[in-house]
Amino acid sequence: MVTMKVDPTHPPAAHTATGFSPGFAALGLEASLLATLETLGYEEPTPIQREAIPPLLAGRDLLGQAATGTGKTAAFTLPMLQRIAHAAKQRPSALILVPTRELAIQVSQAVQRYGKELRISVLAVYGGQAIGPQFHALKRGVDVIVATPGRALDHIRRQTLKLSHVQIVVLDEADEMLDMGFAEDLDAILEQTPASKQTALFSATMPPRIKSIAHRHLKDPVEITIAKEPVKAGAAPRVQQTAYVVTRPHRGATLARVLDMAGPKSALVFCRTRLEVDEVTVMLNSRGHRAEAIHGGMSQVQRDRVMNAFRTGQTELLIATDVAARGLDIPQVSHVINYDLPSSAEVYVHRIGRTGRAGREGSAITILDPREQRLLRSIEQHTKAKVTVAPVPTVADLRSKRLERTRAAVREALDEGDLDRFRDVVDALASSGDPAKVAAAAVKLIFRAQGGERMEQDIPAMPIRPQELHRPPHRYTAYPDGRHQGASVRPQERRSGHGGQQAGMARLYIGAGRDAGMRPGDLVGAIANEAKVNSKVIGAIEIEERFSTVDVPEALARGIVEVLSRARIKGRKVTVRLF
Repeated sequence: MVTMKVDPTHPPAAHTATGFSPGFAALGLEASLLATLETLGYEEPTPIQREAIPPLLAGRDLLGQAATGTGKTAAFTLPMLQRIAHAAKQRPSALILVPTRELAIQVSQAVQRYGKELRISVLAVYGGQAIGPQFHALKRGVDVIVATPGRALDHIRRQTLKLSHVQIVVLDEADEMLDMGFAEDLDAILEQTPASKQTALFSATMPPRIKSIAHRHLKDPVEITIAKEPVKAGAAPRVQQTAYVVTRPHRGATLARVLDMAGPKSALVFCRTRLEVDEVTVMLNSRGHRAEAIHGGMSQVQRDRVMNAFRTGQTELLIATDVAARGLDIPQVSHVINYDLPSSAEVYVHRIGRTGRAGREGSAITILDPREQRLLRSIEQHTKAKVTVAPVPTVADLRSKRLERTRAAVREALDEGDLDRFRDVVDALASSGDPAKVAAAAVKLIFRAQGGERMEQDIPAMPIRPQELHRPPHRYTAYPDGRHQGASVRPQERRSGHGGQQAGMARLYIGAGRDAGMRPGDLVGAIANEAKVNSKVIGAIEIEERFSTVDVPEALARGIVEVLSRARIKGRKVTVRLF
C-alpha cells in the first residue's frame, strides 16, 4: 500500500520520476480531455486531482480523504473517462455511488461535461423521479451510472441494472453514505461487481468503518490524504465574514442579489474556473454592474488594461481565478466574494486578506453549497474566526435597500446645493400639479435609473445546518446531509428550541423503529420519493426502539403525513402523524 499525505498549499515540484506536475498536461491525461479542460477554463489541478489522477490512470485502487469542494469529482471522473473510452464497449463500464440525488445530478453533469469529446453516455439513477424512464435508459445501455445506493439496489433486484461488466466503481462521500444507513446496501451492490474491477473510495473523514469497507473491497490501494494545512489563530483578517447557503442553480442569482444589496465600489469576486469567470462577468454586466474578468487565458496587454480600469475606479468589480490573482498588485477592496468556497483554509485566508487592510473595514462573503457547510466549519476552526451564515436577502429587502439609496442620493443633491438652474422646471411642473407628486416623480426616475424597477424573484431558502445538537445517549439522531448525534440532555430541551426542533419545522411520528429494521435512509427515501420533497430540507431523524421521528418543514408536514399514510415504508404500512 502506498500512502501519500499532501500539503494543499505546497504542491510538489515537477519531476520526471513520477511525472507529477502542477499542470494537467503532466498527469497523463490525453489530448481530448486536456482540450475539454482548457475549454471549461480549468487552469491547474487541485491537490487531490494532482495526486489521484496518475494512480487511477494506472489502474490502481485508491482510498482518498478530502473534503467537499476540493475537486474530487474531476479527480476520479477524468481518469475513469480515459480508461473506459479505450476499453471494450460493455455497458455499463463504470458505477459511481453517491449519498444524495442532488449529488447524483451534479456528478452526472460533470461526467457529461468532461466526457463530451469522448462521446461517453451517463445516466443519473436516484429516488424521487419516475422509475420508468430509468428502465428505458438502462435497457438502451449507458457507459456510466451515477446512483444513490437505494435506487441502485432497487434496479439490481429488479434485474434492470446488471453490473457484471463494470470496470470501475467509485464510492463518493462514503462517510455520508454510511451515516445515512447505506452500509449494507453498499456491500450488497459491490458484491454484484466483478472482482477484477478498479475501485476508488473518497471520504471527508476516515473513521474505522470506512477503513473496514476499504479493507473488504479495495485491493492494495494507494492512500491519499489532503492534509489540513496549519493556519495560525488570528491569521484571518479582521473583517466581517458572511456566508449564504444556496443550491448551485441559484448561485448566480445570489451573487447578483448580494452585490445589489452591498453596492460595493471595489470588490473582488473569486471563481474556480476561467469559464465561470467569463459567465459571471457577462451576467453582472447585464445587470448594470461594471465588471471585468481577469484569468490565465488573457494576454498581458488585456490584463494591464483590466487592472488599470479597476485601480482608477472605471470598473467596480474584478472577477478572477486564484491563479490570475496571484502576484497582482490589487488595491484595497471593500468586498471579497467567494463565488466558490475555496478548497482549503489557507486559500480562503489569502483571498479575504485582500480586504480589511490598514485598519479599514472589510467584508468577505461566500456563496455556499449546502453540502459545503462542513468545510466552512473546518475553515472556522482553522482560522479561529466566526463566519455568519445568513439568509439570502429577499426581494423586499432589496427594494428597501434601493429606496434607501434613492433617498440618500436626493439628500446628497440637496446638500450639494447649486439647484437654482432646476427651479424653473420644478416651478413649471408644480404650477399645474401637486408639488409632492412632482417630487415623487423625480424620485421615481432616480429609483428606476438605479435599477429599482428591475424584475426580481426570491431565491429559495435552504436549511442552515445548526450547531451540534445534543440528544439522550439511547437515541440515534441522523440528518440527510450525513450528520448523526448522541449525547445527554434533559428530554424537555428537545422541544424547547435550545438545540431541539428548529423554528419552522414540524416533527412527525413514524410507527416503526429499530426493531423493524428502520434506518435514516429509509425515512429520507420515503419522504423524498413518495412525497417528492427535496431531501436537503429534511431535519433531524431519531430512530427509537419501536418508533421514529423526523423533522420536516412545517409548511410541508401535513402533505407528507397524508402521502406516507398511504405508502409503505420498509415494505409495510406504518402509522404516520404529527408528533
